[in-house]
Amino acid sequence: MAHKVLVVAAHPDDEVLGCGGTILRHVANGDEVHIMIMAEGLTSRDNQRDVGLRQGELSELHRNAYKVSELLGAKKLTLLDFPDNRMDSVELLDVVKQIEAEVDDFCPDIVYTHHVGDVNVDHMITYKAVVTACRPLPGNTVKELYFFETLSSTEWQIPTADKIFTPQVYVDVEKYMDKKIEALHLYESEMREYPHSRSYEAVEILAKYRGFTVGKHFAEAFELGRYITD
Repeated sequence: MAHKVLVVAAHPDDEVLGCGGTILRHVANGDEVHIMIMAEGLTSRDNQRDVGLRQGELSELHRNAYKVSELLGAKKLTLLDFPDNRMDSVELLDVVKQIEAEVDDFCPDIVYTHHVGDVNVDHMITYKAVVTACRPLPGNTVKELYFFETLSSTEWQIPTADKIFTPQVYVDVEKYMDKKIEALHLYESEMREYPHSRSYEAVEILAKYRGFTVGKHFAEAFELGRYITD
């Protein structure tokens, strides 16, 4: 039976870093995938937010996000324009309502989003909003909720017990690693040189590490938020 899968990411490239291989695997299995990207992804590079100043770069980044969505096989991409790395300046309810609208319309049974311990504030806000929007009210369709790790955020957190990423779910993505890296090349402006953790080499190293943890060549790892059986 095909699944409806919703991926909610804070910025363009987080969807690939966090679960690009898993998205590709879902699509290969006949599942329908929708992607939501919450923040515009660029204006935090300036001291003051000025969308007009970055309009050309934002347009290119968003065009690339659509190319990535097509490459991954997602059925729908929703790009929102919350302020980059300033989502804590927005009422949480306003963020929740955007996700609730997609959940109500799409009725996903599987949802992926950020980990609570990420150092990036937009990741934390997105996590809180998704957990709220997917709360298990009667009639809610979300049966599985997973949290992914995002290089250059998750591993930068101080590893205290309440913040460390401790995965319990591993997805074999060996067949999909080449295409995941290909998707990241479409986000070339967001990538960095090794040994920065947001580099192509680091992405492969992490996938290998998560893989050999469970006897696979490459894997993506997730914390399990909720799993409901009928």
